[in-house]
Amino acid sequence: MLAKVPSAVVTGVSGTPVLVEVHAGRGLPGLTIVGLPDASCREARDRVRAALIQSGFDWKDTRVTVNLSPSEVRKQGAGLDLPIALGYLVATEQVKPADLAGVGAVGELGLDGSIRAVPGLVCLAEATAAEHVIVPLDGAPAAARIAPRIVHGAGDLKSLVAGLCAGGRLPAVVEPVVPRHDARPDLGDLADVRAQPVARFALELAAAGGHHLLLVGPPGAGKTMLARRLVGLLPPLDPATAAVVTRVHSAAGLRLPACGLVTQPPLRAPHHGASQVGLIGGGGATLRPGEVSASHGGVLFLDELGEFPPVVLDALRQPLEEGLIRVARAGHATTLPARFQLVAAMNPCPCGAGRGDAGCRCTSAARGRYARRLSGPLLDRFDLRVEVQPPDPLLMLDGPPEESSDAVRARVDRVRALAAERGVRANAEIADHELERWTPLTDDARRDLESALRSGLLTGRGLRRIRLLARTVQDLRDPVAAPDVPLTAASVMAALGMRMPMSTVVGAA
Repeated sequence: MLAKVPSAVVTGVSGTPVLVEVHAGRGLPGLTIVGLPDASCREARDRVRAALIQSGFDWKDTRVTVNLSPSEVRKQGAGLDLPIALGYLVATEQVKPADLAGVGAVGELGLDGSIRAVPGLVCLAEATAAEHVIVPLDGAPAAARIAPRIVHGAGDLKSLVAGLCAGGRLPAVVEPVVPRHDARPDLGDLADVRAQPVARFALELAAAGGHHLLLVGPPGAGKTMLARRLVGLLPPLDPATAAVVTRVHSAAGLRLPACGLVTQPPLRAPHHGASQVGLIGGGGATLRPGEVSASHGGVLFLDELGEFPPVVLDALRQPLEEGLIRVARAGHATTLPARFQLVAAMNPCPCGAGRGDAGCRCTSAARGRYARRLSGPLLDRFDLRVEVQPPDPLLMLDGPPEESSDAVRARVDRVRALAAERGVRANAEIADHELERWTPLTDDARRDLESALRSGLLTGRGLRRIRLLARTVQDLRDPVAAPDVPLTAASVMAALGMRMPMSTVVGAA
C-alpha cells in the first residue's frame, strides 16, 4: 500500500515542500529511505522503528520504501521523522488513509515516541503543502503565529495516532498568543554610563537615525557598556520585520519568545573567533543563517573589532550596503536578510594604551598589523567613528545623575516619527535618489562639505553618510521642524565632528 504525507525541509530562511511517500509491499523486510537524504535523515529509520514499537504499534515484517520528493533537493535533519512514521502506519494499514487526508506533519521523534521541535519549524510549517499541519508542541505557538496553515500541536506519537484512529480527530488547534511589546531585553540602563557625554550623544544619534557606530578607546572606558545599551533605545519591530526576524531565528535554531513572535530588536554579539560562515551564513545544504542575519532588524555588536580576521570583517561590506546576503554554493543558492545596525568597539592599538600614550608597549610592526586588519572600505561604512576617553574620576564618583534609557528613547521615538514621514524607518535608510529631497543644504553647509571633500576627509560614500547623519543631528535639535528643512552648517559640522578620520582610528605603522 502507498501513503503520502506532505512535509518540508529548510533552505536558508524559507522552507521547501517535500512529499513523503511510503510504500509497503513484498520483499526482504526492512526500511529504505531514498530521495537524497543526508546521514541524520537516513537515521530516521531507527528512530521511527523504536518510536513506533515503544508507542505500542506493530513493526511489520515487510519491505518498506520511503521516497522523499523532489529527489534533487538535499534532505537534512530529523524533521521528517513524524511524516515518515505516519506514512508507515497508513501504508501498513494501522491508520486509515482518510484520517490523514489534507494533513501534513513536521517533527523529530524520540525513541520513546515523543515529538520534538526541530530548527526552522516556523519555515517548515509555512512551506508544508497541506491545510492542516501537525507540529511539536514546543514550537507550535511560533508556527501558528506565522504559518498560513491550521496548526495542531502534538506531544507524542501514541496520543496523536489514537485521536486519528478515533474518527480522524486531530490535536487541538494552536491559537496564536498576542505578543507583548513592553518586554524589553534586560541589558542595563543608559543611566549606568557616567561621565561620557560625547559617547552618549553618539549612541543617541545611532539609535535615532539607524547609523553604524564605531567606538575607539582604551580598555575600561565604557565602550561595551554603551554598545550593549543601544538595543534598549530602539523601538519595537514593525509587524513585517517581526515576521522576518522570527523566521530567521527559527531557521537558525535560536530560542523564540513564549508568544512565538520576536517583537524586540535582537542583539547579537559573536566572539572575535567567529568564522566567516558563522558570521555570514551558509555551510551545508540548508544554508543556515549566520549572526548577520540573526541580527536583522536589530544590532550586530562586534567587540574587540581589531581581533577579528580581516577576511571575516570584509565580508560585511556587501550586506552593510544592500541589507541582504546572497549565499551561493554548488547546487544551492539563497538570499538571507541582513538589514542590521553595526556597532563595534576596539582599542586604539593592540596593548590598548594608544599610539600617543607614553605607556604604549606596541612595536611599530604590531601597530601596523593591527591597522591592516581594518580595511578603508569597511571603516568608511561607519557613519559615526567616536573616540571614547577614560571618564573623569570625580564625575564618575560624585557627578550628577545621567539620563535614563527611557528619557533618551522618547527623543529617539520623535526622530523616528520624522523619518516615517519621509517613508523610511530611520534616516540611514533614505535612498540615494531621495537625498536631495530630504537632506537639502544651505549655502554654508554646502561650502563646509566641499571643503571636507577637497581635503580628503570625505569620500563619495562618506558624503552621503554625513548628510544623513546631519539630518539626524538636526532632527534631534528641532524635532518639530518640517521633514525637508535644509541642513544648516552647524548640523553638518556636528556630524563631521562625530566622524574620526580613518587615519587616526588605529595607530599606523
